[in-house]
Amino acid sequence: MKLKNLPDLILLSDFNGNWHSYIEAVYQIFQNDFFEHKPRFRGTCLRLKRHPVQNGKEYTFYHITHAGHDEHNRVPDLRRCERIRWAKPSIENCDRWRLKVWPQKRRGEDRICIWLEVENDLDYCVILNWRKGYLLLWTAFTLEYVHEKKKKLKEYEAWLKTTEGAEQNPTPS
Repeated sequence: MKLKNLPDLILLSDFNGNWHSYIEAVYQIFQNDFFEHKPRFRGTCLRLKRHPVQNGKEYTFYHITHAGHDEHNRVPDLRRCERIRWAKPSIENCDRWRLKVWPQKRRGEDRICIWLEVENDLDYCVILNWRKGYLLLWTAFTLEYVHEKKKKLKEYEAWLKTTEGAEQNPTPS
């Protein structure tokens, strides 16, 4: 499903290119969406990974606004920052918006992938990590390349072929 009515992007240009002011505004949105008004995924509480703190901010914030395979040397990702307002509504509205949602196994952990397909923009994925009795907001990122979308589609379609996928209700294994 392609959505058109998403929250506006938060653009660096709106802050005259001032990175410090911009990242603080992005962080304020994160705090509002995930501390002050805590979302739930299908009734399950959502929590954040606070440690290790990066630049005075919770690790989850660092992870959803920075990119890189080396956890200690991630770099700011403007596309992730711009779409910070999309994470919470993607989680809360995944069923109503009929988003692609499926379980993943990554590094031995049970995760949920929520794929927001966006018309005339980059697609956006939110990853939640199962814990006992709650979920962690693990990361969120854009799908900028065709091969990334194909890979996610292949994962989703493979899951649909399973019994659980046929029921369309991912739960931890």
